[in-house]
Amino acid sequence: MSSIPQDLLYTADHEYVKKTGDGAVVAVGITDYAQGELGDIVFLDLPAVGRKVGHHDVFGTVEAVKAVSELYSPLAGEVVEVNPRLEGEPALVNTDPYGDGWMIKLKVDPAALGGLMDAAAYAKHLGQ
Repeated sequence: MSSIPQDLLYTADHEYVKKTGDGAVVAVGITDYAQGELGDIVFLDLPAVGRKVGHHDVFGTVEAVKAVSELYSPLAGEVVEVNPRLEGEPALVNTDPYGDGWMIKLKVDPAALGGLMDAAAYAKHLGQ
């Protein structure tokens, strides 16, 4: 059974959104379920700071031993930070997806958060 923190928001594509201290900035990563399905992550291709993404646009790729998967932006916004540790330590996505394994931070319209799933809805989506 996958870990689904109660304080995060989720997409059907298995990305999560974590609020930060700035109401207009969120951290984005993939869920515990997603990293488990992918297996050992060996490389990430993430966007540059300043890139604007639309809702559900591809913002990067994750390469694992089993497969390469696209990463979809859960919200429209501008990339304001990329996790620098992932370049040298992509396995952080496997070992700590909700902590040190976050991928990007987006500046978004906080009103758009209402379109995401809460933990209970995501658990139902997974059949848990």
